[in-house]
Amino acid sequence: MIKKSNQQLKKGNFVKKNIKMATKRLNAYQDVLNREPKHIEFDGKLSDLFGQNVFHIDVMREYLPSETYKSMLESAQNGTRLDRKNADQVASAMKDWAISKGATHYTHWFQPLTGTTAEKHDAFFKPIGPGKAIERFDGDLLVQQEPDASSFPNGGIRNTFEARGYTAWDPSSPAFVIGKTLCIPTIFISYTGESLDYKMPLLKALHAIDGAAVEVCQYFDKNVNKVNATLGWEQEYFLIDSALFNARPDIMLTGRALFGHAPAKGQQLEDHYFGSIPERVNAFMREFEVESLKLGIPVTTRHNEVAPNQFECAPIFEECNLANDHNLLLMDIMEKTARKHNFRVLLHEKPFAGVNGSGKHNNWSLSTNTGVNLLAPGKNPKSNLQFLTFFVNTIMAIHENAGLLRAAIASAGNDHRLGANEAPPAIISVFIGSQLSQLLDDLEKNIKAGKMTPQDKTELKLNIGKIPQILLDNTDRNRTSPFAFTGNKFEFRAVGSSANCGSAMIVLNTIMAKQLRVFKKAVDARIDKGESKDEAILKELQSMIKNSKKIRFEGNGYGDEWVIEAEKRGLSNLKDTPRALQIWHDKNVAKLFDEMGVLSPRELDARREIEFENYVLKIQIESRLMGDLIQNNFIPAAVEYQNKLISNVQGLMHVLGDKAGKAAAKAQIEIIEKISMHMNKMKAASDAMLEQRKIANKLEHAEEKALAYCDHVKSHFDEIRYHADKLELLVEDELWPLPKFREMLFTR
Repeated sequence: MIKKSNQQLKKGNFVKKNIKMATKRLNAYQDVLNREPKHIEFDGKLSDLFGQNVFHIDVMREYLPSETYKSMLESAQNGTRLDRKNADQVASAMKDWAISKGATHYTHWFQPLTGTTAEKHDAFFKPIGPGKAIERFDGDLLVQQEPDASSFPNGGIRNTFEARGYTAWDPSSPAFVIGKTLCIPTIFISYTGESLDYKMPLLKALHAIDGAAVEVCQYFDKNVNKVNATLGWEQEYFLIDSALFNARPDIMLTGRALFGHAPAKGQQLEDHYFGSIPERVNAFMREFEVESLKLGIPVTTRHNEVAPNQFECAPIFEECNLANDHNLLLMDIMEKTARKHNFRVLLHEKPFAGVNGSGKHNNWSLSTNTGVNLLAPGKNPKSNLQFLTFFVNTIMAIHENAGLLRAAIASAGNDHRLGANEAPPAIISVFIGSQLSQLLDDLEKNIKAGKMTPQDKTELKLNIGKIPQILLDNTDRNRTSPFAFTGNKFEFRAVGSSANCGSAMIVLNTIMAKQLRVFKKAVDARIDKGESKDEAILKELQSMIKNSKKIRFEGNGYGDEWVIEAEKRGLSNLKDTPRALQIWHDKNVAKLFDEMGVLSPRELDARREIEFENYVLKIQIESRLMGDLIQNNFIPAAVEYQNKLISNVQGLMHVLGDKAGKAAAKAQIEIIEKISMHMNKMKAASDAMLEQRKIANKLEHAEEKALAYCDHVKSHFDEIRYHADKLELLVEDELWPLPKFREMLFTR
């Protein structure tokens, strides 16, 4: 009797466990269905909100003495150092303003090489005696802080037992208040002065392109003394209900669904693209836009993207450094706001297989202090010659450094997206449109050797003068191109949605600065030999047009034909991150960054090491989680359903007899066999993956380990997923432990 009771108890506990596992997903989905939009109340003009939580120029003018204000502007615009007296006055004004906004703490807000932002909060509060205290914040605290840097990625620049690192104020990016904290944008460096972040090399790259571009602009306009790189990012993202997010360990820990069969309806009808925004999503968007505007982020665009539950937002163009800060800030705002609306934001490049992934298109251009966009055609031949100069130099820079651009957007997440049917391929190419291509081809052929005749000059001026008319209808965009000209800017479409824009912008602005220097030197040499300025410029452009021709591609980047054609042209097709990162070994790359004053060889080596390590860790986490879900979720669910089917078959055989029972249970028996087959193959592939992971983990060199994880660990992912997804289709819906794509992708 006791034995029987124990057996019943065990059986009862097992049933309860399975009921709990089975209902977890269904309860989560039911929770989603009960959600209501949480609207925020704001009936005023959006323009009234803009920058109200930012210590911007108008606020500085109000809070600072006139001389300090002028010094602060000079520091922000030209990077000049503030003296101690002015720094103290700025700090005091910043503190008073922040306290008026309700701030009690301050932080140096920085961008370590983790890919996210970091902050350490300190109170303004300082005791000055028994029962007495003041709010203190002086120039020393503003200009520099010393956070514990021991756990941030450093790539071997420093020992792990050495914790010292410094954050230093970046006056070109204004301070802001979030909640109760004054946030001060800063760079992050090691004790020995090497960069440990994205901001410091980005500022150096922007300084390099400013100097190089101004020198070239002097050929056309002596009034140009400042050139800013501008950036307009487009942020794509997915939303998933928080209940479903919490029921998916893979999405929680890796940002993407490691498993999941495609739903019957995905994005085939493309009915989500630019469709009516669901009310709950609209409420979320409205709140994060309001918060963004308060922080000076000029977000103006929102819409549904192609995949279900995928969306996009975009701001107006800004100076590159500020735009990058704003993008990182926006991602943080989005995640915080989403939680308030019972959503979670997915910024992974490919969170769901079978539907579009997410990018962060980087729209890049150059603008002068005279208000000219150097990548926009002008109204006369002179301004169009300036446009062609910067246009062709950009193409040449990409041609000469395509491998660097590929490395700049390399990540474990982006590997899933690049080359899929919604993203540009891993082959770097430039799209400029058929009409501009024809113009460049004509220029290449028509500029003659030797002195140009008056007739030659007239023909060229007429040809160049047609550019505005030519571009009038040349507005179509090639979505398959990683680097496309779109009328007055280049759009770097291959950047991943979770990336720090700084990575791509450091490379792009550095290689452009270098190319402009090379161009200037070549033109000056021609002028010294007696050629006129316009002739020298045109002939140098002709040479670059000819030499960079293979990087230009106007066709379908998704087609297999392009892969073959690219190989013939000698263009690389690096489909995985470890191989893309090997460009950092190139001595010419080290020379480039060192010569341009952006990254020292030591800093470059450290970044390469960090990126390899980061790749390993991400694939390692995914691999471990796969094994965990298989062992503890999928196999138990499959066995439970298989046992139900076996009991059914045995019951039919008991009632109908063995032969008739087997005939009646033909479908059940086939499912039982399929479940066993998929379980066995899934488990075998998982075990093989585990063995390869053990081998890879013994490797000490980061690059060698990254290649091993890519080639021998990750290579098992697709097979494991295939069998797991087949089991999802076979196992009874109520027993499957994880929310399915059809539940996650169509929440409202």
